[in-house]
Amino acid sequence: MSTTMFRDRSPGSPFSGSDANDMNQILARNWWLIALRGVTGVIFGLCALILPFATLLALVLLFSAYMIVDGIFSIAAAILAARRHDRWGSWALQGVASLAAGVIAFFLPGATVFAFVVLVAAWSIVMGCLLLAASFRIDGNHGRWWLVLNGAASIVFGVLAILTPLAGAVVLTWWVGAFALVFGVLLIILSLRLRSRSKATPSIATGRPAI
Repeated sequence: MSTTMFRDRSPGSPFSGSDANDMNQILARNWWLIALRGVTGVIFGLCALILPFATLLALVLLFSAYMIVDGIFSIAAAILAARRHDRWGSWALQGVASLAAGVIAFFLPGATVFAFVVLVAAWSIVMGCLLLAASFRIDGNHGRWWLVLNGAASIVFGVLAILTPLAGAVVLTWWVGAFALVFGVLLIILSLRLRSRSKATPSIATGRPAI
């Protein structure tokens, strides 16, 4: 029994103390990179909360650019496969589909946003129905009413998103912005703690062993 709980702390083991110390030093020396990530997340989150329409349009255009680039690479892979007399049909279909999606998203961003909102709304309704069905299989002492509330909220959001897709898109943008804001703040707090650790330990700040 005791052998199953034993962790190998030899130098080559993933649980060795030296590996943990190395990771600590790497994080502490690069605290400013983590801070930059946090600041970027906070800026994006604030933009999404304050300017949801502009943020949504930027995300659609970014998605469009990604799909166009992906389609070009897929078609290039299909051409190379055809020259080697390999199977190239699937690559070509993927490329055409990606290019079509990218072009539609670029010239019809409103339709792209509507399709995305409808997809999320359908998922929300299905999840809400599943939660309601699960709530009838447990007794009241195990959180039945919380499941009922969660399921009802998911269904209500899905229905409202389908009826008012523009409002649904704004709500989704706010959710993404709130997540990015919280994530960025947490990264900034982490970077400040790592900065204080690097100042307190000379070997971490300089990257050399302490004398």
